[in-house]
Amino acid sequence: MPHDFMPGLAGVPAATSSISDVDGQRGVLEYRGIRVETLCSKSSYLETAYLLLFGQLPSTTEFQRWVTDITHHRRIKFRIIDLLKSLPEQGHPMDALQAAVAALGMFYPGRNVKDVENNYWSAVRLIAKLPTIVAAWARLRHGDAPIMPRDDLGFSENFFYMLTESVVPLLWDEIFDDCLILHAEHTMNASTFTGLVTASTLADPYTVVASSIGALKGPLHGGANEEVVVMLQEIGTLDKARQYVEHVLQNKKKLMGFGHRVYKVKDPRATVLQELCRRLFKECGSSPLYEIALEVEAAAGTMLKGKDIYPNVDFYSGIIYDKMGIDVDLFTPLFAMSRVSGWLAHWLEQLRENKLFRPDQIYSGEHNRPYVPIDQR
Repeated sequence: MPHDFMPGLAGVPAATSSISDVDGQRGVLEYRGIRVETLCSKSSYLETAYLLLFGQLPSTTEFQRWVTDITHHRRIKFRIIDLLKSLPEQGHPMDALQAAVAALGMFYPGRNVKDVENNYWSAVRLIAKLPTIVAAWARLRHGDAPIMPRDDLGFSENFFYMLTESVVPLLWDEIFDDCLILHAEHTMNASTFTGLVTASTLADPYTVVASSIGALKGPLHGGANEEVVVMLQEIGTLDKARQYVEHVLQNKKKLMGFGHRVYKVKDPRATVLQELCRRLFKECGSSPLYEIALEVEAAAGTMLKGKDIYPNVDFYSGIIYDKMGIDVDLFTPLFAMSRVSGWLAHWLEQLRENKLFRPDQIYSGEHNRPYVPIDQR
């Protein structure tokens, strides 16, 4: 195999960016130079989204306008609801979300991506409407009517209201908002790269985000948090955790929620999520999944010692969502609800000095192959 071919483009820079940075050796993740732990403790998801998109923390006036604009664009057209109603109930929520987001572009044309004002409103609509779509689908597939958003509720609080028609405890609101911050951006990952390739064709932002959602759906990317909960449910009881980890590692299988292409230490997002878990379960009572997860991490820490394999962002996030009563197959749509701000930030950055992505390939097939007529094959 030629030495200049890198499967999966591993380690090959595809763009320059000032949006986020990861130091995998030290376990540091920064958004626009600010550490993600700091944003979780001092900021909110909407303020973090503004930072990602526009490069700086908003002033009081800018933030008030931003929140107002997001709040007033949460509603979705009844024809989007009709579209969701027409989809099979057993379908995966990521497929429903991708279809609905692609359809949004038909109602809110954003094809002129050189129009700065139009781009702003496209970003507002996408950040505002994705939670509404996710909550609507979650209810419609069970035969329940979707719930209209409430302008008097904050971003995270309103999502839970649309999902359950009840206002959740303040702690849940705070923890869920931190989860959104932690999932909002992570440099050149598969879904961001997919969005950039689409953006480089000057496609509208709804198409860009729909393509990113498609990449995020895969189990090697956003779908991993679902598989962590499935794994913990499969383990079943605390006493089987160590044996399960041993079996997986001996058979050279992947331990879901562990390891990362970039981090050689524990994922800083996993550290924050573990603390969020501790707060949530201290307040609301523990759960078997949480106890099993702690035992799995302890066992893996012993068996993987020295191999630079630690829990990643997927390991604890699903446990939080499960405790909050959210269906497992909604975990990845929640990821998309958050990551849309990162995708849009990269979209806007790509447009500034756009160049069409057109990578080369190394041909490994035959040459001068003769055509054989069908009656001689």
